[in-house]
Amino acid sequence: MGNRLSKIVTRTGDGGTTGLGDGQRVPKDSIRIEAIGAVDETNSSVGILIAELDSSDVLKPIFQTIQNDLFDVGGEIAMPGYQLITENHINRLENWIGDINAPLPPLKNFILPGGNRPAALCHMSRSLSRRAERVVVTLSSSEAINPELQKYLNRLSDFLFVAARTLARRNGDEEILWTKTEF
Repeated sequence: MGNRLSKIVTRTGDGGTTGLGDGQRVPKDSIRIEAIGAVDETNSSVGILIAELDSSDVLKPIFQTIQNDLFDVGGEIAMPGYQLITENHINRLENWIGDINAPLPPLKNFILPGGNRPAALCHMSRSLSRRAERVVVTLSSSEAINPELQKYLNRLSDFLFVAARTLARRNGDEEILWTKTEF
């Protein structure tokens, strides 16, 4: 692969527009750019989570694959009409969910984000993926997008929830359960 960016400072965005993969320029506050940004924030948060994990952690390569998928999600949004995310991506997430959820006890209470640092970071990634999903849903109401994008982001938040539960229970730690506050 050749160099994609030979010049970082282009000044082409100084007027409040940015370029899409197909060459068209759109306002930086367009819903499409908001969706790209929300996916990028999710990807960055997964990167922070990865940095917290030991190199031998079985979840680390899964999170690294998810980062690559999220880059593809953002790329697909940046290139109208181009499709990178398929049903196979969603099926893979569902398989991972099944694998890591199987040893967990059934939920009997709501869980608060936290438990330990990796679990808290995973919950942050989950909440950011939910926001990305909401923005992509908004985008889909005004522009044609691949419906697999919404499904992927929805499944991703499910995966991140189960992964956060797994991470919270490591090393003798526990999940933080919600309790009703009495007044």
